Amino acid sequence: MHRVSKIAAIVGALLPMSVLAQSIEGVVLNKNGKGVANAHVEVEDTGLKTKTDKNGRFVFNNVSAGIQELHVTAPGFAHLHKDITLTESENKQLTFTLERTPIEVIDVVATPVHMSVMESASPVSVLGGESLRRQQSATLGDTLEDLPGVQSNFHANVASTPIIRGLSGPRVLIAQNGLDVSDVSRVGPDHSVASEASTAQQIEVLRGPATLFYGSGAIGGVVNVVDGRVPTDKTTRGEWLLEGDSVNDQKLASFNVTTGVESFAFYADGYFRESDDYETPGAPDIDHDDEHDHDFVVENSNEQSEGLTLGTSYLFDRGYIGIAVEQFNREYGIPGHSHAGEENEHDHDHGHDEAHDEEEDVYADLNQTRVQLQGEFNVDGKWVNRINLRGGFTDYEHAEIEDGLIGTLFENTTQELKLDVMHKPIGEWHGGLSFHVKNSDVNAQGEEAFTPPSEETTYALAIMEERHLGDFLVQLGGRIERVTLDAENVLLPDLELHGHDEEGAEDDHGHGHDEDNHITRVFSVKNAFTPVTVSAGAVWDFTPGYNIGLSLSRSERAPSASELLSFGPHIGTGSYEVGALFATHVEGDETDIELTDEQIDLETANNIDLTLRKTQGDVGFVFNAFYNQIDNYYYQVDTGLFGEGGHGGHEEEGHEGHDHGGELPVYIFQTDDVILHGFEAQVAWQATDTFKTTLFSDYVRARLQDGGDLPRTPPLRFGSQFSYEEAQFSAHLDITRYQEQDRIAAEETATDGYTLVDATVSYNLSVLNQDIAIYLKGSNLTDTEARVHTSFLKDIAPRPGRSIALGVRGYY
Repeated sequence: MHRVSKIAAIVGALLPMSVLAQSIEGVVLNKNGKGVANAHVEVEDTGLKTKTDKNGRFVFNNVSAGIQELHVTAPGFAHLHKDITLTESENKQLTFTLERTPIEVIDVVATPVHMSVMESASPVSVLGGESLRRQQSATLGDTLEDLPGVQSNFHANVASTPIIRGLSGPRVLIAQNGLDVSDVSRVGPDHSVASEASTAQQIEVLRGPATLFYGSGAIGGVVNVVDGRVPTDKTTRGEWLLEGDSVNDQKLASFNVTTGVESFAFYADGYFRESDDYETPGAPDIDHDDEHDHDFVVENSNEQSEGLTLGTSYLFDRGYIGIAVEQFNREYGIPGHSHAGEENEHDHDHGHDEAHDEEEDVYADLNQTRVQLQGEFNVDGKWVNRINLRGGFTDYEHAEIEDGLIGTLFENTTQELKLDVMHKPIGEWHGGLSFHVKNSDVNAQGEEAFTPPSEETTYALAIMEERHLGDFLVQLGGRIERVTLDAENVLLPDLELHGHDEEGAEDDHGHGHDEDNHITRVFSVKNAFTPVTVSAGAVWDFTPGYNIGLSLSRSERAPSASELLSFGPHIGTGSYEVGALFATHVEGDETDIELTDEQIDLETANNIDLTLRKTQGDVGFVFNAFYNQIDNYYYQVDTGLFGEGGHGGHEEEGHEGHDHGGELPVYIFQTDDVILHGFEAQVAWQATDTFKTTLFSDYVRARLQDGGDLPRTPPLRFGSQFSYEEAQFSAHLDITRYQEQDRIAAEETATDGYTLVDATVSYNLSVLNQDIAIYLKGSNLTDTEARVHTSFLKDIAPRPGRSIALGVRGYY
C-alpha cells in the first residue's frame, strides 16, 4: 500500500489539476425556494456547461482547482455570476437563488468575452426566441427595427438594412456566426443582405464601436445573425414554419433540424419565400395622389428567395469541430430603378419624357455559396484554457437584370479566419488574444459599376481582458490592424457637368466603363492603413439589483473602396457617385473632376457610453446615453451639379434605339468632423405572472461639428408593448410613434411623423409530440401612410399598408 501511494503521488504531481477529482454540485432556486428547471450553468472559459434537472440541481466533474467563475441563466430571471475557489480533490456544494427580471436577457455568443444587455459595459441587444419569431421579416433591417437604437433604411420591403445610432453602410458590419456575411449590402441600399432571419436562433446587435471584436468595419456597430449550422451537440430537435401574408400575398416556409449519432452531429435548414408587389394606403408616389385609383401598390417590389444549409460536426470530450455549406438565392425587384419612367421623373424632377409611363423590368438576382468552419477546443493546459476557431469562404454574385440582360454584375469572393486563444486566469483577469485574417476580392462590371475591381486584405491582433473586483466588472481591450486596398484599373472618366438650369440636356456619351467612353486616365491605387482601437469599460453593482456602466473607446476605420474609388452612376441611390480620391476643380465657368491633393486619412471615432440598469424585480429598465465624435467622417455631399446617368449609347442587341439617357445629381465623398449623440431607453413592468408592459424610446442627433445636419438621420421614436402570456394563449399589442424629422441636410426634404399599430395573437397546443403554435399577426392596423426618412425611396415607396398574416409554427 505504501508503494502504491508513492506512485499515486508521483502521477498526481505530473498530471494537470483537471484530471484530479474536483467537482461542483449545486442547486438553482427562485426567491420562493423552488428549484428552477432547465437553467443554464457554465464554468466560464472552460467549455463546461450543463442544465439543471427538474429540481434545479446540477453537477460538474473534473473541474480544475483554483478560482472559477460560474454563470447561471434562466428565462425570466436576472443572470447570476459567482466566483468560487476549488482546492485539490474538493467537492464543492453550492446554492444559487435567481431574481426575477421583466427584461429578456440573452447572452451574446459570438464574442470571446461574456456580454448581455444587463451586464456589459458596452450596450448590446439580442433578439431571440419568441420575440424574434414575432418580429422576423423578409429583410434584416425590418426585422430589427423595433430594438432600441436600431432603425431600418426601409428600401421598399426588398433590401432594407439596419441603421445603428444613425450609422449604416460600411460602418455597420453584418455578420453570420461571427464572420462577415460578405455580400455587397454595405455598398448600396438596393443591395439585399445575404442572410435569413426565419432560420436564425438569435440576432445580436452591438451598439456603438465593436471594432475590438470584428474589425474596423464595425466602427458604428455589429449585427450578428446566429444559427446552429455547425452543431455543437447531437440532441434531436427542430422547428418548422408556414406563413401567409395579405399585403403582398407572401408565402413563407422554413425549417431547421439538429440530430446526431455517436460522435457526429448533423444540422439542416431551409426556407422558401415568395411575394408580390406590396400594397400601400395611398399612392406610392408622393406627387401622384389619384383619388380615383384604389389599387395602390409599389411596383417591382416582389421577391422570391430560397436557401438550404447542411452542416455536420465531430464531437469529442473537450469540444467539437464542424463544417457547414449554405446555398442562398434571392431574386427581387428594384423599385425606383427606372431610367425613363415616371418614377424617376418625379423622384429627381429632371425633365424626363412623360411618354414613358412604365418602368423597365429591372430586378436583382443574388446567389451566394458560403462554407463555414467552426470549432471549440477546451485545452485546459498550463497557460491556455480554450481555443475558438471560425473560418469562412464566401462566393457571392449579384446581377442586376434589365429587360432580360445583365446590366451590372457584382462579385465578391471572401476568405476569413478568426482564432481566439483564451488564457488561464492571470491574477483573476479572464480573457485572451484574437487573431483575424480576411481577404475580399470585389469586382463590378457593367454600366452601373460605379466602383472599380479591388482587393482588400486585413490582418489583425486583438486582446480582451476582464476582471471582477468586488462589485465592479472591469473590461479592457485593444486591437491593431493592417488593411491594404489594391485596385489596378481605377478610371477617371471625362464627365461633363452642368447645373440645374441645364435641365433636360442630354450627353451622347454614356460615361460608363465601355471602350467608347471618354476616359482621361486609368491608373492603379495601393493604399495601406493601420487602424488602432482601444477600449475600457466598467460596470458597478452599486446596490443590489442596480448597476451603472461606463464605456470609453477610440476606434479607427480605413475607408472602403466605394468611399474612395467610386466614379459612376448608382441608380439605387439615384445619384452619380464620386469617391474621396477625386475632387471638383473650378476654372472659369467650367467645373470638372480631378484627382485630389488631400491626404486620405483614417476615420476616427471617440465614443462614450453611459448606462444605468435595474436588473431585478417586477420593474426593470435600461437607460443608455452616448456621445460619439467622429473625425474625418466620410460622407456624400451634393455638388449641385448633374452628370449623365451612363445609359446612353447601348449597342447591344435588344437595346438599339432605346434611349437610357438621363442625368443624375453628382454626389462626391468628402471628410468632415461630425458629432452623434443621443439615448436609448427601455422600461418593463411585469404587473402579474401573465401581463407585462414595456415602454421604449430612442433618439440620435447627427450633425457636422461646424454646423449643419447629416442626411437621412432617424427621427425621435417612442413606443409601447402590452403583452399577455399564459401556457396556451398569448397576445401582444405594439404602438410605435415616429416623430417628424425636420433636421435635414441640404437638398433633403422633411418627413412627416406617423404612428404604427401592430398586434399578434397565438394559441399553443400539443400534437403528435410536437408543440404547435397557431398565430395571427396584424401590421399597420390603422392603414397609416408612413414614409421612412432614412429611405432613399421615401417619396415613391412608403411602408406597406394594413397587413394580416396567418401562420403555424411547430417545435419538436
